[in-house]
Amino acid sequence: MAETTPFYITTAISYPNGRPHIGHAYEAIAADVIARFQRLSGRRVRFQTGTDEHGLKMARKAEEQGRTPSDLADEMSGYFREMCDALNVSYDRFIRTSEPDHHRASQAIWQAMEASGDLYLDRYEGWYSVRDEAYYDASELVEGEGGEKLSPQGTPVEWTVEESWFFRLSKYEGQLLELLKSPGFLEPASRRNEMIAFVELGLRDLSVSRTSFDWGVKVPGSDGHVMYVWVDALTNYLTGLGYPDDMGDMWPASLHLIGKDIVRFHTIYWPAFLMSAKLPVPEKVFGHGFLLNRGQKESKSLGNVTDPLELAERFGVDALRYFLMREVAFGQDGSYSPEAIVLRANAELANSFGNLAQRTLSMIAKNMDGRLELFEDQEVDRRLRGDVADACRVQLPRDFENLSFSTGIEAWLRAVYACNQYVDEQAPWALKKTDPARMKAVLQTLFVALRDLAIAIQPAVPSKAAALLDQLGIPEGERSYAALADTDWFNRLVASGFTVAPPTPLFPRLELPAEDA
Repeated sequence: MAETTPFYITTAISYPNGRPHIGHAYEAIAADVIARFQRLSGRRVRFQTGTDEHGLKMARKAEEQGRTPSDLADEMSGYFREMCDALNVSYDRFIRTSEPDHHRASQAIWQAMEASGDLYLDRYEGWYSVRDEAYYDASELVEGEGGEKLSPQGTPVEWTVEESWFFRLSKYEGQLLELLKSPGFLEPASRRNEMIAFVELGLRDLSVSRTSFDWGVKVPGSDGHVMYVWVDALTNYLTGLGYPDDMGDMWPASLHLIGKDIVRFHTIYWPAFLMSAKLPVPEKVFGHGFLLNRGQKESKSLGNVTDPLELAERFGVDALRYFLMREVAFGQDGSYSPEAIVLRANAELANSFGNLAQRTLSMIAKNMDGRLELFEDQEVDRRLRGDVADACRVQLPRDFENLSFSTGIEAWLRAVYACNQYVDEQAPWALKKTDPARMKAVLQTLFVALRDLAIAIQPAVPSKAAALLDQLGIPEGERSYAALADTDWFNRLVASGFTVAPPTPLFPRLELPAEDA
């Protein structure tokens, strides 16, 4: 990729009416892995996340607590930023929809939709879910256990009657259908098929303002009306680039990464708003699955809500990041438990990758005084280096480009296993006595492999990969994916006189806390 090719990635902005849970962490980490991967691939990346602070749900929550919505938003938004920072999420902007530049951008897109003749004043009567901040047609509702009406997500709905501005969503039915059917716009395919079916049933105009509360962006020129929270929430993707002023070359977004429960808002409402405002639609929307706690959806009533910072503290940030990207086929629902994290982190990170680095660098430090030298290789060495290069330069990048993280990590892991098998077969500890020159060739073949493995896995385990690359003496400017094709790096390292110090273990083995054992 040319260095000038921009890549703009966003997460959904989190609704901060409660503290972050593991689902928020999962999306933020996945987006960070993509952003880091694209940066390492040579692209100019802009990565945005943040909090969606307006709407009836926040107003009611604040009222319950006897405080202002603004005060609640300030506190809760802080927890989401803290989570991103603790999980090493490399965002360029953490946006808050209560910020003045966002109000300005939301009012600008409203006026652009109005200029297209797509807004009109009418009366809204219908079913509304405060929890989803979404309107539902009577035909979409389901019956709860007590006979009450619920949204398709199982959330309570209430009958709402008020004056409202409407958006002519029906006008864009044909264009939206064409967009949804275009290859690559919405993935995975199961979500695309759902949305096509939804549009094919026929679209009704959308109520886009409320008068029953005032915690939101004011509708320009319409006293008493605030924008429907989704108009304002979705506009955050433009705000972060400077809309309505010059947005540079970052729009349209390369990827909106979102949960599968908000695909409708991002692939039907949002493109229609953009079409109306005469702005390009995003290139891709990806609706990932849910992360389940031992196979169950987390909920306060079940008492199984997990604090992601607690998990990170217990098992290590990189071990948690690695587990989430490795365990779940991205796009599908997945499950986690403390046992599963410990099992995978120990088997793959501590025993396989960490142990490979530890014994290779220890033997170079001890048996070669840490000094690297040019060496003659054999066919078996070249074969290993070829396998590692294929995994790190071809398979993992190709799979990460396609958002198939678990498949890419699996290819990487096969290369780690191949290195460990090579150590066992070549037995450098025995060669020390019988053939010291061959021992050096074996250890340095492994050194070369470790450098490739560490560069490739950086998006998933950035801190640990950086620590290993430091131990290997690889300069910070030589850690991109393009650097993997550099054939002269080892000669330069030897010439520089770099010596390998006794290593610090990368991934100490994890123990399962007593309460989880």
